[in-house]
Amino acid sequence: MPELPEVETIRRGLEKFILNKKIIRTDILCEKSFHGTPLTGKVVALRRFGKALIIDLDNHNSLMIHLRMTGQLIYDSKDSDRFAAGHPSENFLASLPNKQTRVVISLDSGTLYFNDQRKFGFIKSMPTSEVENDTFIKKLAKEPWVMTEDEFYEKLQRHAKSPIKAVILDQSIICGLGNIYADEALFAAQIHPATPAGSLTKGQAKLLLESAREVMDKSIASGGSTMATYVKPDGTRGDYLEKFAQVFRRNGELCPRCQKAKIEKTRIAGRGTHFCPTCQKLGRTAK
Repeated sequence: MPELPEVETIRRGLEKFILNKKIIRTDILCEKSFHGTPLTGKVVALRRFGKALIIDLDNHNSLMIHLRMTGQLIYDSKDSDRFAAGHPSENFLASLPNKQTRVVISLDSGTLYFNDQRKFGFIKSMPTSEVENDTFIKKLAKEPWVMTEDEFYEKLQRHAKSPIKAVILDQSIICGLGNIYADEALFAAQIHPATPAGSLTKGQAKLLLESAREVMDKSIASGGSTMATYVKPDGTRGDYLEKFAQVFRRNGELCPRCQKAKIEKTRIAGRGTHFCPTCQKLGRTAK
């Protein structure tokens, strides 16, 4: 599944190719992949709520797209090169539509294909006024950039006994932190991922929130991570893991901060979790 930086990269990339173009027809090849009524209209904006991409039209209707595990958005036009985003496969170069194509959106210039091998993703149509009231969107908390330090600290106290890694992965508590960026933010803040959320001081909570913003800003700037299956809309891979990741998938490597201990991997909240046993000791207080 893409994390927030990957979806934001997709939003920015697709905006360059479909903004101000008109949807003239939608062909639904898999009913499970499209919810609601097919729409027509001019694309006036592309937004994002967490990991959901929103395409707003000039007739006050919108499309919400969630790629889930294996979704792809591929824009193809005879007037430009093909641009693809999502789970990389031969579809990026193959003839479309094909057996994995679930929805075909024809624009006045070019075509947007929604491919999804496992059929977990979806496109949903709705009035623009209802987007923020959608069940999927409504449960999302604020993202790190708009959440205040006091709000974040208060949320941690509500889940005092839960490991901080599990808490910040909960999208109803803080939106946008997936497994990669949770590990990186905790490392930057020197907080052990198993630390009970309620034991963090206000100073630690402030540092963790700032660290979350920083690691995600860096990832967006670099086009996201390459470890997973997500690539940038122009088909090139993001390079966050190579350039900036300090602990994620670096177990067994020397810690880049202390240069003493090796990065370890454990499981917290059912997720692979990376940390430095020296820099991220349980019970460490904010400096």
